[in-house]
Amino acid sequence: MNRAALTKRILGKLHKREAVVGGIGNSNWDLWAAAPSRPENFYMLGSMGLAAPIALGVALAQPERRVLALEGDGSLLMQLGCLSTIAAQAPRNLIIVVWDNAIYQITGGQPTPAAQSGTDWVAIARASGIAKSHWAADEAEFDTLIETALTTDGPHLIAARIDSEPGRHQTDRDPVRFAQAFTRAMALPIG
Repeated sequence: MNRAALTKRILGKLHKREAVVGGIGNSNWDLWAAAPSRPENFYMLGSMGLAAPIALGVALAQPERRVLALEGDGSLLMQLGCLSTIAAQAPRNLIIVVWDNAIYQITGGQPTPAAQSGTDWVAIARASGIAKSHWAADEAEFDTLIETALTTDGPHLIAARIDSEPGRHQTDRDPVRFAQAFTRAMALPIG
């Protein structure tokens, strides 16, 4: 599957001012390319592994708003313990999407340790206590899993094995603007 195409599919399903936190690198760049002016998007700039923890904070602060974290497999390895924290807090409105291409793509394409050992993100999430964790076998199943996560209580984790196509559009380097726009967007009522 292609990460950029799946990101566009996700955004096409969002109609209620859902918050989306894009992890660093390609996760972020694809989110930027798909909807650069969407104020509910929060773009990580150089904070590897923090998309899920930040999304957890937003989900806890705004329990009526759906919150999605788009995180690469290499980034999730940096903060693997966040899955246990997410399970313990059990935010019903949190959705974590893990893009698994088995490489650290933006640093040169080195294989992740998970690629070498056969790490199973869904098994780890379930063992951490996130029962609603699933692999998406194809685009149709991915769509179904996203739609289910947007309409049922979570937390949810959806893992997708993706190709290694690089992101095409780097995010603007303007963290102050992003933070201000996101803060204003989170103050608005849910649509």
